[in-house]
Amino acid sequence: MERREGAMEGMVSPDFYCGKRVLVTGHTGFKGSWLAIWLHEMGAQVYGIALDPQTSRDNYVVTGIGDKICQDLRIDIRDAGRLKQAVMDIKPEIIFHLAAQPLVRLSYAEPVETWETNVMGTLHIMEAMRACPETRVGVMITTDKCYENREQLEGYRETDPLGGYDPYSASKGACEIAISSWRRSFLNPHDWDKHHKSLASVRAGNVVGGGDWAKDRIVPDCIRAIQQQEVINIRSPKAIRPWQHVLEPLGGYLLLAQRMWEAPTEYCEAWNFGPRKESVATVWDVASRIVSDYGQGQLRDASDPHALHEAQLLLLNIDKAQSRLGWQPRLTLDECIEWTVGWYKTYTTTDPYSLCVRQIRQYINKAR
Repeated sequence: MERREGAMEGMVSPDFYCGKRVLVTGHTGFKGSWLAIWLHEMGAQVYGIALDPQTSRDNYVVTGIGDKICQDLRIDIRDAGRLKQAVMDIKPEIIFHLAAQPLVRLSYAEPVETWETNVMGTLHIMEAMRACPETRVGVMITTDKCYENREQLEGYRETDPLGGYDPYSASKGACEIAISSWRRSFLNPHDWDKHHKSLASVRAGNVVGGGDWAKDRIVPDCIRAIQQQEVINIRSPKAIRPWQHVLEPLGGYLLLAQRMWEAPTEYCEAWNFGPRKESVATVWDVASRIVSDYGQGQLRDASDPHALHEAQLLLLNIDKAQSRLGWQPRLTLDECIEWTVGWYKTYTTTDPYSLCVRQIRQYINKAR
């Protein structure tokens, strides 16, 4: 990717990651693959630890990013011994921890596995980070669902109580408590001159974008139904979410890690990266925009009063990231859906890696 002198307001410096050893856990997943591509384009030495991708159409597979990075490892983050040894061998300077069981509905079917992966896996990452002398920055990715959801109209702030109704949300709330405990107990900023490490957690909204084929997510559900010429069943049409393109929070993570590197005791805390209020919309509204942009598809209200519990209203307050990092959401909801649908409509006729890079460049250009 073309590098330019100087940093743009609220964006990572174009040369910061060049040559740095960066570990991405969960790089075979949707967000992780996009992050690996962005880092690779900035000249980072990217290493990945993850399980196999879920489908042959996943962004990781079709872009071939696994063949472009320095090392592509298959390790279950529940395996503390293998994980620690891999980190000690890689010697990453920066770690982005995205590996997780990320689905609410699956967490009802596999609650113990969800907790093992999300909580114990995160503890194993932090212990490996502690043991590796070369690691200076760790960004732990959780979720907006980590908050004790009271279905309130006001967006949650980083200082609001943590919690969770379903096993997934509760496990992520527990992750945040564990991260805070490890930071205070072992990686306290007051003792930085002893450990030389900075640890933060980040919480994003409902992330959409090209290359996501996970079950029970509105975009891949819509795209699959459209491609199979089936009616799109909407389980929670009135549920309200903070929608954002995948590049929005990733840009925030990259910027935060840079700031942590430059001022390690000032930014090691929790951060929200969500959209502006105008990008908060119902599931039905987003599905309708997908159908409109794709040019086909039919929606059906498939809500079930006896369905498994999922939050109906969830908003994030992003004042902290805006004021202290200078980070800003760049895309409107219309642009978010347009970029996402555009990826799915063209990835079979265009090189998917180039398609991702083009959207990353477009996103960076929005900051000028």
